[in-house]
Amino acid sequence: MNETEFDKFAEEYKALHQSVLGASGEDTEFFADYKVKDTATLVEACDYPEELAIMDFGSGTGGSVSFFLKYFPKCQLTCLDVSRKSLEMGKERHEEKVEFTHFDGEKIPFEDNTYHVVFAACVFHHIPVKLHRRLIKDIQRILKPGGMFIVFEHNPHNFITVKAVNACSFDENAILIPGSQFRSLLSKNGWVDSRLHYRIFFPRQLRLLRPLENLMKWIPLGAQYYAMAKKPS
Repeated sequence: MNETEFDKFAEEYKALHQSVLGASGEDTEFFADYKVKDTATLVEACDYPEELAIMDFGSGTGGSVSFFLKYFPKCQLTCLDVSRKSLEMGKERHEEKVEFTHFDGEKIPFEDNTYHVVFAACVFHHIPVKLHRRLIKDIQRILKPGGMFIVFEHNPHNFITVKAVNACSFDENAILIPGSQFRSLLSKNGWVDSRLHYRIFFPRQLRLLRPLENLMKWIPLGAQYYAMAKKPS
């Protein structure tokens, strides 16, 4: 999906995604919140400063910003996206707290060793497969030694997720990526300490069972997953 396509959906992005979340019983804020919370849990185990530099790669209109400010109140947050319109919308809501930066989809416009964490939530399935390796190498370049890259993606092995993606016009060109494939991509391109966790096994109606998900993270049936790895120190 190119910049024009993302711009086209910018104003209705939230509504489009909410319309296909019926099976989960949750709203878009739930999904944004859990992803940033998971990231915060992983960061707690690392020797990073409180005022860490975080990039939201493919941030769209900034739907995760409020949760970054909730879980990382002292962070320096950069939202990066190919859609100028989405960035403009995000900037209107969070202008004083966040840096919004446009990029061409191929080269990240920041210096080497700039960020502690790069976060990408349901972005790579919109990116042509031929660019995946180049972009994760560029993300590695801008991370500080020991910095973390965490990617959340839809799980193509979950039929409810696949049905929801197929029903969403925003995802019409999406190519879902198996979690094992993304983890392998990281491991083969110089990343270390990689891990893969599957997430969201129970809809809201069964939310009392969600504490069990930590025991199920290895089962490749969750609605989504995260793949995490670090830049070598």
